[in-house]
Amino acid sequence: MRAMNALEPLPGIATDIGPAFELRRAGPPGAPPTPLVFASPHSGRLYPEDMMSAAALDALSIRRSEDAFVDDLIAQAPDHGATVITANFARAYIDMNREPFELDPGMFSDQLPEFARGRTARVAAGLGAIARVVSEGQEIYRRKLTFAEARRRIDGAHRPYHAALSALMAEAQAAHGFAILVDWHSMPAAAAKAAGRERPCDIVLGDRFGAACAGVLPTRVERELEGMGYRVTRNTPYAGGYTTEHYGQPHRRAHALQIEINRGLYLDEATLSPTSGFEALRAHVEQLTKALAAADWSALKAS
Repeated sequence: MRAMNALEPLPGIATDIGPAFELRRAGPPGAPPTPLVFASPHSGRLYPEDMMSAAALDALSIRRSEDAFVDDLIAQAPDHGATVITANFARAYIDMNREPFELDPGMFSDQLPEFARGRTARVAAGLGAIARVVSEGQEIYRRKLTFAEARRRIDGAHRPYHAALSALMAEAQAAHGFAILVDWHSMPAAAAKAAGRERPCDIVLGDRFGAACAGVLPTRVERELEGMGYRVTRNTPYAGGYTTEHYGQPHRRAHALQIEINRGLYLDEATLSPTSGFEALRAHVEQLTKALAAADWSALKAS
C-alpha cells in the first residue's frame, strides 16, 4: 500500500486484493525491545471487488464503519519500542475484532455450518465478522452472500492477521516474560457523547471489566491521558471485543487493553477527513507510547 500523509484525505475505495496486514517491528524478529504490541484492526482501506459488486451502498457510506486514520495515529510507535500490526482489509469486508465465524445466518443464501451460526449480541446488531450494516444502520448488501464468500474472507484476511498477532504476542512473552497488547479503535462522536455524563468522553479504556489485563495497565494509561487533559472512562460503552477477550489472559502473562478514541477529536465524520486536531492527538499518542515503553512493568511477570 502507498504511504500516505496523515492529513491527506482518504482515497477512494481500493478494489485490489493485497496482503491481510501491515507489520512494523520495533526490533528484529524474535527480539522486541519492549513487551508492547499495538494493533489497529479497523483502519483498513481495502475493499475487494467481490464485496463492492454485491454492495448496495455508495463508497462514502460504507467507509463510515472504518476507524479512519487510527493506523496513522499510532504510526510512530515502533520508533519507541512498540511493534505495530494494522489490518489492510476494511472492517466492513471482514472484521478482525470478531470471532472468525461469528456470522449472521440471515445474510447467506445457503445454510451455514453449525459452528458458523453466530448467536451473539454483535451479530444481532448486524455487526458480526461480516457486517450486515454500517454504523448508521444502513444495509451494506443488495444480495445475500454465500458461505464460500465468507470462507474466502476469513481464510484470506482474518486468519493470517490473527496468526501474525499471535506470533507477536508470543515473541514479546519470550523476550520479556509477558506481553502487553493495546488494541486501538475510534468511536463516533455520538457514542462518546452518550458515554459522558457532564460532557462527551474523549477516550474509553476497555479491559473486559478487569478480566483482560492487570489493573496496573489501564490505571497507568488513564493517568497518562488525564495528565494530557483527556476525559477518560472505562468499559462503557466499549469494554473490549474479540481481540481483547481472546488475547487478554493475565493468568498466562498476556495482557490486553482496548483504547477507543472519540473521532470528534481528530476527524470530520461527514467527509472522513482529518481536522486540525489530528496532529495534536497524534503527538499525544506518541507521548503515551513513550511513557508505556519506559514504564516498569516488572509486576506483570508475577501476575
